[in-house]
Amino acid sequence: MTKIFYMAFSLLGLFSCGTPYTDLDADAFQEAVDSQDAACLIDVRTADEYSAGHIERAANFDYYSESFVKEVEAAYDKSEPLYVYCRTGKRSAAASKALSESGYKVFNLVGGYVAWSEAGKRVTKYEVERFRTKGGEPVDITLIKHGSLAIYYKGVSIQVDPVAGLGKPTDYSAEFPSADVILVTHEHQDHLDAGAIEALSGDETRIILNNTSREKLGRGEPMANGERKVLPGDIILEAVPAYNTTPGREKFHPVGNGNGYILTIDGFRIYIAGDTEDIPEMDGFGNIDVAFLPVNQPYTMTVDQCVRATVMIKPKVLIPYHFGQTDISGLPGLLPGTEVRIRQMQ
Repeated sequence: MTKIFYMAFSLLGLFSCGTPYTDLDADAFQEAVDSQDAACLIDVRTADEYSAGHIERAANFDYYSESFVKEVEAAYDKSEPLYVYCRTGKRSAAASKALSESGYKVFNLVGGYVAWSEAGKRVTKYEVERFRTKGGEPVDITLIKHGSLAIYYKGVSIQVDPVAGLGKPTDYSAEFPSADVILVTHEHQDHLDAGAIEALSGDETRIILNNTSREKLGRGEPMANGERKVLPGDIILEAVPAYNTTPGREKFHPVGNGNGYILTIDGFRIYIAGDTEDIPEMDGFGNIDVAFLPVNQPYTMTVDQCVRATVMIKPKVLIPYHFGQTDISGLPGLLPGTEVRIRQMQ
């Protein structure tokens, strides 16, 4: 946000008299958030409230946590303005005061999530993980479900394997803006959904997918294992192999068909495995900051295979996804040298 933008709100008299933070109504709050490529948007409600619905790309920090301020400080630099909300504005006012006193410039949503929803503004139900590039720029990854992810970097929106169904229905047209890029790993119905792709497609949307998915969908840019493309925002996309190796499983995901994807964003590298087992090619991926690995036996990996894959890849962070009914609770104990984040990605 620019100094001019700050001054505009001050001149409009929106700075709350007697408080160290700025109160904004829903329209002004949205304008402020939309004026930035990656606003630091904080939902201070409980985890249950957050999971029932929240503002798109908001991260959850429970105000009632004894370490609330320290948790925020660990995630956000004090040079970045914070945009804070709760259910109706009471908790967020207290949170805004505490964060302001800690050294942040804070904007508080008056009326909270209720006012935002009543104004008909976009809401979503999914967790967001925020990472930093080598240059310190934020990368937000929305964990939608199963194999579906959304990545947001400096105004560039990338959707991965968007699917409307699968237990947690997703109305992409209402919950997400049009994507700049849509990536499809392979043609199975839990990864390729023509309706979801249509809902996310704008005039300039690039659809990138494996050859078999291109044949099934009838449009898009086919990409084979080993190929590279440059995406908006100077993001480098690499297609890597994804296939089954266990005897009897080869028919699920044959070698040479599906893609995994590695995205390099200002030096920050994300590996999205697609449907695969632990394959030897993983040993040559190089530095990976965060890896999404499927643990969905018998179609993808067993827990032991996921451990072997992680040892080969050596990601700084592992987020298991596509895990269906597989019990992955023991993964952190099996990978003591890796940060394992278990999220709602069944």
